[in-house]
Amino acid sequence: MLAYFVDNFDPFIFRLWDNVGPRWYGFAYVLAFVSAYVVVRLLSRRGDCDLPPEHVSDFITWTALFGVLLGGRIGYVLFYKPEMLREPLSILRVWEGGMASHGGMIGILALSFYYAKKHNLSWTNLGDALVVAAPIGLFFGRCANFVNGELYGRATNLSWAMLFPKELLENPDERDRAVTAAQKIDPSLLDPEAIIQAARHNSEINAILQGVLTPRHPSQLYEAFFEGIVLFAILWFVRTQMRQPNGVLTGLFFICYALFRIVCETFREPDAPLVASFTRGQFFSFFLIGIGIAFVVIAKLRPTFPKRFTAF
Repeated sequence: MLAYFVDNFDPFIFRLWDNVGPRWYGFAYVLAFVSAYVVVRLLSRRGDCDLPPEHVSDFITWTALFGVLLGGRIGYVLFYKPEMLREPLSILRVWEGGMASHGGMIGILALSFYYAKKHNLSWTNLGDALVVAAPIGLFFGRCANFVNGELYGRATNLSWAMLFPKELLENPDERDRAVTAAQKIDPSLLDPEAIIQAARHNSEINAILQGVLTPRHPSQLYEAFFEGIVLFAILWFVRTQMRQPNGVLTGLFFICYALFRIVCETFREPDAPLVASFTRGQFFSFFLIGIGIAFVVIAKLRPTFPKRFTAF
């Protein structure tokens, strides 16, 4: 039998005490926003983005707070966890995770539209700059999902499959087997959360998890690669090497992201009830394809271009 890797990283970078301290999930968002600032400022200096370089930090700050964070959280609640509406304070506990990329995209669209109108800028040009930076944020976000051991994949026997201890929280049979075995080693281990934490520094408890958990696709890494690295490479090439009207890049982002998401979700364990035979992520992605096509068609019918192509 293969000794599958157990994805049981500590979600904290370091702990000040107990469950207080900076988390990798939050750090991923910091890296995403810093990367977005660097990319958009670079595009601005090249003339690919009409936003003046000195206004980039202001724009990214507003986008981060009200587009990504607020939109992503509201999207998560509405699309995946509507039961949280019965306990409104739970919506504020963003440090526990729970963000929807589709909600974040809608939030960014709304915020960028407002910002463009307020500052008399081209909305589609502003959006094109943002979508080039967006895959970097998606990459860090998926890496944070992997560190947290959440949004794991479907069962598989492939050699690169991994074990995700958080499966104990969803699978009663595996939970009971793990608790029974762990108590023979340490009677204080009465629940799956305690077992997951103990396994991080106790090889015997870790061995129990290896014998109980189901090998699964590391789907977070698949999504990090395709929705992050590959998508960024495509958009960066089109933006810097091709003369395309404002709005085409935004449309291309929606189309490519949706296609990658639909494919990658076939390897991911559904985290919400299916819609027909599709996961929630796949279902919402079909709408993104339609939105993306609309952006491309309108951009081609009524073309305007970034400053770099209209300076002469």
